[in-house]
Amino acid sequence: MTHTVLVPTEGSPLSTKALEVALEDYPDAEIVVVHVMDPLGSGRTLVDVMRPTFRDGAPPGSVTPEYWQEWRDQAEQRAEEVFDDARDLAAERDQDVETVLEFGKPDDVVLEYAEEHDVDRIVMGSHCRSGAERFLLGSVAERVVRRAPVPVMVVR
Repeated sequence: MTHTVLVPTEGSPLSTKALEVALEDYPDAEIVVVHVMDPLGSGRTLVDVMRPTFRDGAPPGSVTPEYWQEWRDQAEQRAEEVFDDARDLAAERDQDVETVLEFGKPDDVVLEYAEEHDVDRIVMGSHCRSGAERFLLGSVAERVVRRAPVPVMVVR
């Protein structure tokens, strides 16, 4: 019997579909929705992250405390939106989900969480939202499938 299902999400349509599948297929399990704040993003470098898109005006190649605080605030706000959507989706089915916000490289965080929290199954989307990430055929999903200590269901 599956007791705990981990659903990594970043808010993309496929991660939402993965949550729908988890709620449908495992109605009696504890569903844990994890969102990973990743400052480098999938396939990006630190230089890409430091493009001057933040209000503090930090030029590429420099990192200020204000920059990182603004990045963290934006990432936390985005995570809360993702969690609100997940809770709403579960509520439509008279179910609850636990939400977890982590920081790091998504595949490593998912795998560590699964090992440390006695997860029975991982249900995740096959890839994220952007075209470049789609080209990689979901490198995060691929790494999780290869290294997971539990069965992984990949939703397309």
